[in-house]
Amino acid sequence: MKSQFTLGGLTLVAAALLSACGGGSNPSTDDAPPARGTLLLGTKAGAATKAQIDAGTTAKGVIALAGAAKCDVDVRYVYYMTRDPQGNPATASAGVLVPSGTDAACTGNRPVLLYAHGTTTDKAFNMADVVNNAEASLVMAFYAAQGFIVVAPNYMGYDRSGLQYTPYLNAESSAIDMIDGLRAAKAHLNAESPVKASAKLLIAGYSQGGHVAMATQKVIERDYASEFTVTAAGPMSGPYNLVKLGDVVTSGTINAGATLFVPLMLTSYQKAYGNLYNSPSDVYQAPFDKTAETLFPSTESVSQLIAEGKLPADPTFTKLFGTGGLLTDSFRAGYATSNYRKALQANTLLGWTPKAPVAMCGGANDPTVFFFNTTDAQADFATRGKLFPAFNLESRATLPAGATGDVVYGGFQQAKAAAGAGATAAYHGTLVPPFCNALVRGYFQTVLAANP
Repeated sequence: MKSQFTLGGLTLVAAALLSACGGGSNPSTDDAPPARGTLLLGTKAGAATKAQIDAGTTAKGVIALAGAAKCDVDVRYVYYMTRDPQGNPATASAGVLVPSGTDAACTGNRPVLLYAHGTTTDKAFNMADVVNNAEASLVMAFYAAQGFIVVAPNYMGYDRSGLQYTPYLNAESSAIDMIDGLRAAKAHLNAESPVKASAKLLIAGYSQGGHVAMATQKVIERDYASEFTVTAAGPMSGPYNLVKLGDVVTSGTINAGATLFVPLMLTSYQKAYGNLYNSPSDVYQAPFDKTAETLFPSTESVSQLIAEGKLPADPTFTKLFGTGGLLTDSFRAGYATSNYRKALQANTLLGWTPKAPVAMCGGANDPTVFFFNTTDAQADFATRGKLFPAFNLESRATLPAGATGDVVYGGFQQAKAAAGAGATAAYHGTLVPPFCNALVRGYFQTVLAANP
């Protein structure tokens, strides 16, 4: 991988652009902010060759799933205007991974995958950093190197975004950010890239990104149908039934990672709705109440935060309640009628009807995002006549017929066995993603072949 990822001047560029948008105390002299999706900066940040991509997938043991790269990949970066949950101007950024080369799959107008990444606490997270970002390198290999243009927003609050928190699992806000990132990426490609976006739009995402992907499809089909047409969607391992997940966790079946996810959600919904608590001590036990509200995204690692006493010292990240836990007993006792539960309900993605086809994917033994989220969404869509597949890596019967399904099912079982005692810890973040991405990509390719 050769990298030209030198963005040290970006902060100054952004500051100059934002100051030109207004923000002073005299509304009569302030300029209107740039429109949503306005491209503030677009640059080629690096490139990867087919050989480099194949070396990476070989080293990770996933080349059989990813396939040999057909295309080199140009790594591009866009910085753009969007809106925060209150409708105020905000900045965000995205990685844009563009196929290049002489193969027919790498030239001309290419289908676009709008990709939503999973949960991270790292403020510097950047999907254009394919050298250091494992999720970025995975989607590069599985999609961009196979002929898809990948647009992967980093979300408000991450990378160079000016927002001081992230609208975590806020369905409407996340969708707006994704749409604006897509607009900015297309503007950059139209101006700078020989490879352009076709009208084919695919949406996918993993974990938090599964929720974001589903929300984005919903909002595009509801509000932006005159601008974009969704071809197909592939949300993976996402918390679509958020309110049920909240009910289950508060009742005592706590998912792995909860002490990271809950502060992200509480801050997100407090910023959006303003009514979850009067003081952080209403929901957080001491000493966490002093820092939890502004903890994430962080410039420090999770292990550093634990060492500093800012998170419970629990390697499973499940210590939500009780002595030494993150949350107060009174918050738990009042959960059923709380505004927090109402926020979870408002951001639950059931009760809507997709227009474009959908394929979901996950693993039934997921300890982080319980698989009922996937089966509940599938069942909900079915009540309105939408019979979409939900691939369960633990069930051969749910996977595609023939060799593809055999390879995925057998390979996933082998990967779990190879992980041994670490399989549970690795299940959601490491084991499932390559297999689900292989299935979702195959689904997309089938849809595209049927609708050239």
